[in-house]
Amino acid sequence: MGLRGARERRVTTGGVELCVAELGDPARPTVVLVHGYPDSKEVWSEVAARLADRHGCHVVLYDVRGHGGSTAPRPLRGGFTLEKLTDDFLAVVDAVSPGRPVHLVGHDWGSVQSWEFVTAARAEGRIASFTSVSGPSLDHLGHWLKRRAARPTPRRLAQLLGQAARSWYVTALRVPGLPERVWHGPVGRRWPAFLARAGKVPPGDYPTRSVPSDGAHGAWLYRDNVRSRTRSPRADAHAHAPVQLVVPLRDAYLSPSLYDDLERWVPDLTRRTVDTGHWAPRTRPDLLATWIADFVAVHEKGPATSGVATAETPRPAPRTGADRYRGRFAGHLVLVTGAGSGIGRATALAFAGAGARVIAVDRDAEAAVRTARTAREVGAQDAWSETVDVADRSAMEALAVKVAAEHGVPDVLVNNAGVGLSGRFLDTTPEEWRRVLDVNLWGVIHGCRLFGAQMADRGQGGHIVNIASAAAYLPSRSLPAYSTTKAAVLMLSECLRAELAGAGIGVSAVCPGVIRTHITSTTRFAGAGPEEQRQRQAQATRMYRLRNYPPEKVADAVLRAVVRNRAVVPVTPEARAARLLSRLAPGFLRTAARIGSRPSPRR
Repeated sequence: MGLRGARERRVTTGGVELCVAELGDPARPTVVLVHGYPDSKEVWSEVAARLADRHGCHVVLYDVRGHGGSTAPRPLRGGFTLEKLTDDFLAVVDAVSPGRPVHLVGHDWGSVQSWEFVTAARAEGRIASFTSVSGPSLDHLGHWLKRRAARPTPRRLAQLLGQAARSWYVTALRVPGLPERVWHGPVGRRWPAFLARAGKVPPGDYPTRSVPSDGAHGAWLYRDNVRSRTRSPRADAHAHAPVQLVVPLRDAYLSPSLYDDLERWVPDLTRRTVDTGHWAPRTRPDLLATWIADFVAVHEKGPATSGVATAETPRPAPRTGADRYRGRFAGHLVLVTGAGSGIGRATALAFAGAGARVIAVDRDAEAAVRTARTAREVGAQDAWSETVDVADRSAMEALAVKVAAEHGVPDVLVNNAGVGLSGRFLDTTPEEWRRVLDVNLWGVIHGCRLFGAQMADRGQGGHIVNIASAAAYLPSRSLPAYSTTKAAVLMLSECLRAELAGAGIGVSAVCPGVIRTHITSTTRFAGAGPEEQRQRQAQATRMYRLRNYPPEKVADAVLRAVVRNRAVVPVTPEARAARLLSRLAPGFLRTAARIGSRPSPRR
């Protein structure tokens, strides 16, 4: 996306000129994005464009002194202290939002210095909220180190040693002349390749050609501040604005334990985690933009909030096994097919309870609307309904285009829509075969192909869950068509898991056994007349009701599969037992399949 269309200005302060860019309407809430090391403001370009275009914010980015298009102080030594960085920030804020507080967002060293802004008395009243990504306060870090050194329990020692190993580069940056030589030499040339390989950063307008000088100048951020501030941390470093803490779980440089004591410094703290590495502004811009916009909406006051989506206080969600994931999927976009009832509805509501944005897809329009409405009630950040028959290729293609344009690329796709078909192979007509294949298999193929391609192109990872069945590995003479489609879904999932792993996309096949859903009331029985159809449906419904295994437990298994990136997840005791037997004693299952004759779809 880049910073195309941005308005640029120069702000002079403390002997340097800062390059400032603006996007969006200045009458809207102002969000100031501060970059880290060795970056320039372009690290935020993907997030900035989304905040301005999709969320209606006035976005301000500036190159920190000595970086990008901003000039460097002379002399360099002593020119990058937190006090002078605070002067720069206040000068930018006075220029772009005079008399009105801004919403501050910082990443890496942008977050480190932003902690200074949000705890400094002279910046009080100028900051409405602060979102911190991958960067602690040096004052808080100093107290964190002192407490662990003073009382070195095994856990605290492990935390100290772990963070010391991650922070090896801090010592290297303090060696006179070394950062300058390596950044203007091999590191500067190879930095883009390193980010793409180790940081999983997709190509784009970042990093810029100023990387060598940014890296060399930015070394003074560490030299001027780290040792002095961590050795003598301020005792009054309390935040005077609400703080949203975003912790990337795979950050190679900062341990999540650094923020263990943060509540003592931040009276109003919101914590979030994201399963990505250090450069979250590049790897997860959709999610960050959503979280930032939601936090801005909650803490923006006055008439300027009109038109900005405001966060509502969610009603308590029903207690389920998925409660352990409360907030785990906050801001994630989750699309569930067959969400009007049964497993699909339970899964959509489970993700909603975990804070996700939910798209409920079903061929029954009213059922999809009901699921979306309930999803908002139980905690979804937002929810929408779509009416689609997953067997219709053109309709699915249109859905994929619409979702991407209106909501972005899904972070999680759950292909759940399915139909039941029971009866002997010789009694099953070609038309019945075509319908069950179109929905149970082609519906999954359409979803994986369309949304999987979007995830891969976005380059930010994701997860696909395909609802298969224990029938996928449990032969039955009464379920040949249904079992065939579910076995195909299981193998498709295994193949996709191998193919998409390199793109950071997980694929899981969830295989329920007998679940209490309404599928029995719509299951067709091949070779049966109308009256026998009704009798068999009633019989299957009674059996499922007696089994009484709720779809909410399958939904919990779906969330667990995504969190743990599980490949195959049998649900219910009979599904787990059948999976074990299919691997240890497949002959026994083949023999058992010859016994009995009453069909009933396992789902």
